[in-house]
Formats: sequence, structure tokens, C-alpha cells
Amino acid sequence: MLREKQVPASFFLTGNFYSNPSVKELVRGLVQDGHYLGAHSDKHLLYADWTKRDSLLVSEAEFKKDLRKNYSRMKRSGIRKENAEYFLPPYEWYNKQIAQWTSEMDLHLVNFTPGTLSTADYTYPEMGTRYKSSEVVYRSIIDYEENSGLNGFILLVHIGTDPRRTDKFYSRLGELLTELQGKGYGFRRIDEIQE
Repeated sequence: MLREKQVPASFFLTGNFYSNPSVKELVRGLVQDGHYLGAHSDKHLLYADWTKRDSLLVSEAEFKKDLRKNYSRMKRSGIRKENAEYFLPPYEWYNKQIAQWTSEMDLHLVNFTPGTLSTADYTYPEMGTRYKSSEVVYRSIIDYEENSGLNGFILLVHIGTDPRRTDKFYSRLGELLTELQGKGYGFRRIDEIQE
């Protein structure tokens, strides 16, 4: 759909994903199509406690070793660190210490823009009230755009989700892109956004 709509995107993938032989062609295709590919940690570690964000669950050495491993696996896919300096932390959850360690590694920490339910596209019905259908996710994006606009917005959508979620939001990506392009929006890779 991104190719059809000529929309550049940014993909932040774990080292486990990059090293999975079954997605080797997908990664190669994303690179060839000119998308940005970055790091999302090697093993998708949880860096900080969910209820006490300033409480780290990893040491500096563990954090840096895991992130270096992510970049090592990316290099095998032809993605060099100097071309992938933006890093999206796993679970999109971090604190000031993680931001500092990221900076010490000459990387730029990024995260999604809050305000929509796009990040809930990973949920599935067995999660009860936490589950958000694709229609609910879609409407949250459109409603936000109508009320506040999306200029400069970083919208996060997952490339894959739990098999228990049969209502895959990425199946509505074409519809979303068409609607936003119709309203005059353009799309950029994360490394093309002006700071």
C-alpha cells in the first residue's frame, strides 16, 4: 500500500525481527523502496517499571549491549548505524536515563505523538476493555485530525500484531492514506522531518 500510494514511512524493528530469515525479503524490499529502517532494541526489553517510570529495569551495560546487538543485526541487512540514527524505544516506554544513554550512543530517541489510539492496533479481543477495534482506532485518528490537525504528527502503526487480532488495522492503511492525502497531507520519513 505504501508503494502504491508513494508514501515514505519509517520502520523501527527489533534485532530479533531483522535476524528472522522469513522476513529477510520484506526488509530488503523496505530498503529498496526508500523507507527509513531503524532500531527498536534487540530483544524488546522493558526499560522502566510501568508504575514507577524512574525505576530502571536494565543497567546501562545491558541497555547499550542490547542496542548494539540491534545495530549489528541491522548491518547484516545493509543498514548502517550512521544512516539509522533515530531509535524508537521498545514499548515506546523510557525515562530520562534511557534518553541520556541513547544520546551517549550518538542516537536520537523518538516516540509517537500522543492523541490518537493508533498505538492500540496491537490489542486483541481477549484483552477485554483494553481492546480497540480497527474502526475505533481509525475514528480516533480522523477525529483528532478534524479537531487539531496532524501537521508534524508521528503516527505509530504496528507492522504485525498478535494472531488473536483478526481485525488488522494495517488493512485499513490504504483508506487512511487516501483520506489524509485528500485533505492535503504529505508524508515524510522520520529523518526528513525538520527539527
